[in-house]
Amino acid sequence: MTPVQTPPDLRALTTLRFLAALWVVLFTAWPHLDIGVVPTAVTKGYLGVEVFFVLSGFILSHVYLEAAGQGRREGGFSYRGFLWARIARVYPLHLVTLAGMMALGVAATVAGLTVSESLLDWRSLPAHLSLTHAWGLASSAAFNHPSWSISAEWFAYLSFPAFAFVAWRMRERPVMAAGATAAGALALYAVFEPVAGFSLTEATFLWGALRIVPCFALGCALYLIHRRAPVRHAGAVALVCGAGVLVCASLALWDPLVVLFAGGLILGLGGLDNGRAGVFASKAGVYLGEISYSIYMVCAPVLLLGVNVAARMTGADDKKLHILVWLAVLAAIPVAAALTYHLVERPARKALRGLAARKPAAPVAAPAVANSP
Repeated sequence: MTPVQTPPDLRALTTLRFLAALWVVLFTAWPHLDIGVVPTAVTKGYLGVEVFFVLSGFILSHVYLEAAGQGRREGGFSYRGFLWARIARVYPLHLVTLAGMMALGVAATVAGLTVSESLLDWRSLPAHLSLTHAWGLASSAAFNHPSWSISAEWFAYLSFPAFAFVAWRMRERPVMAAGATAAGALALYAVFEPVAGFSLTEATFLWGALRIVPCFALGCALYLIHRRAPVRHAGAVALVCGAGVLVCASLALWDPLVVLFAGGLILGLGGLDNGRAGVFASKAGVYLGEISYSIYMVCAPVLLLGVNVAARMTGADDKKLHILVWLAVLAAIPVAAALTYHLVERPARKALRGLAARKPAAPVAAPAVANSP
């Protein structure tokens, strides 16, 4: 192989991936909790996907920007190799969870359990198989609904040379690049809502491919600041911006403000030395971050199975579970994620990259920090 140089591992950002996944899980699972109170911050849990999207732009730039910016002639960047590495990262688990949701949907229907009518929308299957179900090519949010964001990520991966082209030419003016990108993102959010009738941050299978663009671009632009020099007082920046995310979510302020504060949080955490990142660099935090993609992808099937089984066992016809039962179902998600990570995600990724390494045109190296949900 002729890999690009692998930059230092940013462990704090790996842990942040778990926190973003946890936010999405709480958003998805909370409607099944029988306590009658829903914290406003939980209702904004869909914004955890925005955190993932900004992270993707930041981390892919961290690993590939210089090689992609210089071009194949200078740095050995292989677009085909880059895409293969991305496919190896996300596709095997996507296929497994897609098949799992199909099996659960069929079994639930046979058993007489109540499931969403769109769960087994077979018309959407070709789009799911081609990872284009967030491009407006799927008829409904079928099968494993959270996978729409993986389709959006695939759109960003395909477009990465364009993002890298612009970012590399702005590398000497990182603050200007970040400011212009943030302003452009806010303008897009402001224009989209009155046109579409809903916020871009709530788009899934219809406009998901567009939803990732402002976040991914912001991540690329913020990396230029990090590349020039890690932000000063990184811990304080991370603390202030993390608080900004919580306050904006808790007060239900304009969603794009959460996106901007999430970008600042990523910039701050990215500037922390691994030896001084505290809990964000802990073994437990990093491991949970490593399996966060599996957590995100198995959330829906585990909840579908767990909630239906628990509801039948406890007689909760409305699928509202006692908090102890709900916590037990919730605890099954990271357990299932650990299994899929070690049995599917990690070995499949290794096998696919090994297969590519035996070909004449070898891919670029894998990222130091996995970036997708």
